[in-house]
Amino acid sequence: MDLEILCLQVRELAKETGAYIQEEQKKLSAGEIEAKGLHNYVTYVDTSAEKRLVNGLKILLPEAGYIAEEGTSSTKGSRYNWIIDPLDGTTNFIHGLPPYAISIALAEKEEIILGIIYEITFQECFYAWRGSKAYLNGKEIKVSNTKKVAHSLIATGFPYSNFKQLESFMYSVEYFMKNSHGLRRLGSAATDMAYVACGRFDAFYEYGLNAWDVAAAALIVEQAGGRVCDFRGENDYIFGKEVITTNRNLFDEFKDVIYNIMVSGKKL
Repeated sequence: MDLEILCLQVRELAKETGAYIQEEQKKLSAGEIEAKGLHNYVTYVDTSAEKRLVNGLKILLPEAGYIAEEGTSSTKGSRYNWIIDPLDGTTNFIHGLPPYAISIALAEKEEIILGIIYEITFQECFYAWRGSKAYLNGKEIKVSNTKKVAHSLIATGFPYSNFKQLESFMYSVEYFMKNSHGLRRLGSAATDMAYVACGRFDAFYEYGLNAWDVAAAALIVEQAGGRVCDFRGENDYIFGKEVITTNRNLFDEFKDVIYNIMVSGKKL
């Protein structure tokens, strides 16, 4: 398998699907928005975009299975599986607010080997494959060189249904408000992580996430020279519901802050 060729083919599929999503956003009405759970919304655009992606990916890699947010395909592959979020940031999409993105990753057994994030409103495509550099619209990207949390711009996501760690999370917000250049919440985890990969953010953390939110962007961050882990500093971030991404300079300090606050419950 030539991962570069496959990645570029998937990139074009993501762009085509992104154009469809953007056109449909203009037509969306309130009656076409459904609630999957507390503060968790879906539209016909999510499901129809996922079907487009699945159909396109079947042509490119027929033997692969799917882990897809909207469940339009539940086929599991013995070796390869696509991990898909057709519209990360649906609440933003509903309100016409950027960013919102398509996230596509390819897993070979337990390893992510290809990742694409297409942020639709600005038409920015971030991508990488195993062993490659990381790219944004054809140009190489790298994580930032920021060396201290005190000098960093940090992104996070607010919990929308799982509030079990809310007290610790709110303390982490307070901590970073006081001890960094600032904290941002854009509403699309995949985009936040892609922005770490290109150096716009220095670090990102969030809990309550799913594999389709993080799989593609995690690979892109790593290929851009960054680090990815869970809140304990380990590697259970694809299915472990929590993730940290940073540049390499910040990794130890940022990881320790998150561990102390979010895992140990300390007040720093």
